[in-house]
Amino acid sequence: MTTEYSGAGDPRRSIELLWGTAAPARRGPKAKFTVAGVTSVAIALADAEGLAAVSMRRVAEQLGVTAMSLYTYVPSKAELLDVMVDTVSAEAVRPAFTGSGWRERLTEIAATNWALYRRHPWLLQIATSRPVLGPNVIAKYDFELRAFESCVVPDVDADLLLSLVLNYVAGAVRAAVQADQAEQGTGMSEEQWWGAYAPLLGEVLDPARFPTAARVGQAAGEEYGAGDPVRAYEFGLERVLDGIDAHLGRLRQ
Repeated sequence: MTTEYSGAGDPRRSIELLWGTAAPARRGPKAKFTVAGVTSVAIALADAEGLAAVSMRRVAEQLGVTAMSLYTYVPSKAELLDVMVDTVSAEAVRPAFTGSGWRERLTEIAATNWALYRRHPWLLQIATSRPVLGPNVIAKYDFELRAFESCVVPDVDADLLLSLVLNYVAGAVRAAVQADQAEQGTGMSEEQWWGAYAPLLGEVLDPARFPTAARVGQAAGEEYGAGDPVRAYEFGLERVLDGIDAHLGRLRQ
């Protein structure tokens, strides 16, 4: 799976596209499309076929124009990816939290980002260590930081704790996406796969040689059957929040 990188385009053009500050053309025919319209087509293409399907040529084909015509709106795929990320980030911004405490709010943030990745799994293929500096990404960051309004947390800690939760969600949802892809690629669900392999494994696995794996694997299988990414996500999130609770407790001492 190919990894793309945010912030790889021309800095000025990227900022102009993200914030809509580019000066309008003074001459020539009226623009047939808008940057937002081009971006929505690219997002739909990525949602349907994956990020690998997104190229200037494919987006232009969807719009019924040549790739050269598309460069009038977006200079390259690098800038287009930044605008795509910023556009879908708006889906994670809410007017207000439904919960009042930091734990309820972080749980809400996790659930919102889980759903965002599930709608747009191509986001997992874009490395954003160089953040997209667009209005929606910043609005999302500003909103999510307000999860800590009910407690006293140093600003740097708030940033790191939010990153901890978001990074955990990204890793957990990646496992869910991979499970989906495995089912599509093999034509077998997790239950069907384990149903075929578990009896065969039982014929060769010696519990005396692998006592811990045999015991824990059997207990996990009896408890929740085949691999369950949602169960793993929910369990792990609670442990992450327990760790944050312990950290906040030390800050209060």
